[in-house]
Amino acid sequence: MLSLACGAAPPGSREATVVYASGADLQSINPLVTVHPLAKAVQKHVLFLPLATYDSAMGAAPRLAEWVWGPDRASLTFRLRPDVRWHDGTPTTAADVVWTLRMARLPAVAYPRARDLASVVDVTAPDSLTVVVRFDRPQPTFPDVLTDLAILPAHRFAGVEPGAIRTAPFNLEPVGNGPFAFAQYRPNQRWVFRRWDGFPDALGRPALDRFVVAVVDEPATKLAALTSGELDFAGISPAHAGFVRDDPALRVIDYPVMLAAAVVWNLRRPPFDDRRVRRALTMAIDRELIVDAYLYGFGLVADGVVPPEHPWYAAAPAVPFDPEGAGRLLDDAGWRAGASGVRQRDGRPLTFALTTVGSGDNALEQMIQAQLRAVGAELRIRQLELTTFLSIAQGEVRDFDALVTLIPGDRSLGHLAAMFGAAGGPLAYPGYTSPRFEAALAAARRAPTEAALEAAWREVQRILADDHPTTWLYHARGLQGATSRLAGVRVDLRGELATIADWRP
Repeated sequence: MLSLACGAAPPGSREATVVYASGADLQSINPLVTVHPLAKAVQKHVLFLPLATYDSAMGAAPRLAEWVWGPDRASLTFRLRPDVRWHDGTPTTAADVVWTLRMARLPAVAYPRARDLASVVDVTAPDSLTVVVRFDRPQPTFPDVLTDLAILPAHRFAGVEPGAIRTAPFNLEPVGNGPFAFAQYRPNQRWVFRRWDGFPDALGRPALDRFVVAVVDEPATKLAALTSGELDFAGISPAHAGFVRDDPALRVIDYPVMLAAAVVWNLRRPPFDDRRVRRALTMAIDRELIVDAYLYGFGLVADGVVPPEHPWYAAAPAVPFDPEGAGRLLDDAGWRAGASGVRQRDGRPLTFALTTVGSGDNALEQMIQAQLRAVGAELRIRQLELTTFLSIAQGEVRDFDALVTLIPGDRSLGHLAAMFGAAGGPLAYPGYTSPRFEAALAAARRAPTEAALEAAWREVQRILADDHPTTWLYHARGLQGATSRLAGVRVDLRGELATIADWRP
């Protein structure tokens, strides 16, 4: 089944190889172009190094460099480690950092988090191991983007124009400077990385010989390969957690993730331009039942994008499950019960499509469909493959009534500006305008201290909860089936691969 992936290790070394399942190919191994979560984790923890990382308490900690703030907190001076080399033997230098940050800020490159570098006005290298980043205003916290963007080898992009970075030869045969070196790539099959023995001990040289990402898109195939020992890690559905837990060769790992599942309404289209309708549809959805029956308890009801584990979480008034109250709100909005059971207003039925990713059974969407039907709203499930879904969700036209998606709630919260702000950019969802929200975003951008930034982001969360542009469903916990033969595996808010250096056969 997965013999090619497992066979990537030399004979006799299977015990020092970890085979990790991914439901799709990694999109790109280039940090400047990637949004795929597992690809980003591989970039930061396996193949490359960012300037900084997060420790287990989610505080910024040195990785490739240490740093000091300027006296006004409008500049950062980084001092790179002198013992880090690219896997081709070339030293990692300040020129690599300057080149990576310069590329990330160029529109032609279209780095997904370019907005997070908008306050950077200058990046210079006084010498080969020193980088100075200057900002247009004092920074209240260490920039989250500098823990996320892995540094690239500038010499490997010689002659590549910014607009061609997405298709550069480097993307298929990358050269990193992290704990593992690239060994092999077979499209839609596997990525293979081998331990880099030149990696500094002080940064955590891994005990594993190889790390293999195997592409396995069918859940049943993934589960079978996990139980047969061909996979060492695989995301599993909550329904399979008990089965995996009963296998003595396996264990279940569940952990918090900074993602909230939500129904995003297209506020440019009626009836979703009416807050009463949006709130009524939320009240008609039994989200506790979804957590219990769909997630098997591996999650909690969400009333905003930020999970309670987040240090900047702002509690919002819970929206109750109240079908009768939902019906009264719909009555108030002019949507009256019809003879067919579907509500109508001015001769128009309350029907719409819910766009989702999938090709088979969509249990979550079917639960929402049944619950909305009970209050007179007829929902059609519109299943699309992922690429088409993203083109519709993020494209110019935004041709959808509503869609089910996951929205990140990470420490920076800058994605909320990109999604709901008037100047949102490629991820912005349509039709939401709010002077209060824009004022809160402006306060976040101007915040002189971390306390002021936290207060501004809490206000952003409260405004979104009040305006209700999105129906938040749940905060799911990450769920992995994993081999019991490995020690040192810990998963926290930093993601699945943050502790890979500690994994021991």
